[in-house]
Amino acid sequence: MPELAWWAWALLGLGAVVVGLSKTAVPGAGTIAVAIFAAVLPAKQSTGVLLLLLIVADIFAVTMYRRHADWRTLIKLAPAVVVGVLLGVVFLWFADDVWVKKSIGVILLAVIAITLLRRRFASGVDAGGSHRVAAATYGTLGGFTTMVANAAGPVMSMYFLAARFEVKAFLGTAAWFFAIVNLFKVPFSIGIGIITVPGILIDLVLVPLVVAAAFLGRWLADRMPQSVFEKLVIAFTIVGAVYLLIV
Repeated sequence: MPELAWWAWALLGLGAVVVGLSKTAVPGAGTIAVAIFAAVLPAKQSTGVLLLLLIVADIFAVTMYRRHADWRTLIKLAPAVVVGVLLGVVFLWFADDVWVKKSIGVILLAVIAITLLRRRFASGVDAGGSHRVAAATYGTLGGFTTMVANAAGPVMSMYFLAARFEVKAFLGTAAWFFAIVNLFKVPFSIGIGIITVPGILIDLVLVPLVVAAAFLGRWLADRMPQSVFEKLVIAFTIVGAVYLLIV
């Protein structure tokens, strides 16, 4: 077991709780977990540790919201996401941690601005050719950011928010999206040395917190008004983007 100070374990525990909640109640909050893990663990190790916890949370999210997914949306996103993931793999070979964080922060803030403008002046991403462009853009960005930093939550949250999904449809579509994409990332993560045995041992300690938080998130989602849900998604997305820019 890796030797970590008590405060480091406390922060990782908080991050694990955020992971569970982000999958079943507040999408976009997962970027905070990215920040916590990167602050406590070496950059590459933190990505691998977090990926496995995200997969555990994905299992519970899919189980809870499996009937609410919009599969038409997922199928349209698939080609662009694959391209984005592969671009992310290439990018990781050349970019250092600072460059990666700054790039993602800029992308997230741009996505937020574009989404808010679309919601104000258009009818959402479901409008014909506009939908195809949005799916290609958000899908590629989502695949890229999830591969390089497990930070696609805010990107895809903005896409699903712009599509005006109600809470359960939003959570169900996001649950299946990330379950499939995160499993797709595992072979690449092993190949570039992101997933390690010490990281897996850390995950075994943190998994119970992820599970407990996932059930708490389901309880909250059943009681959360749509307007509050949307505000939380946007707020956590902005917080995550700003963090990536300033660290």
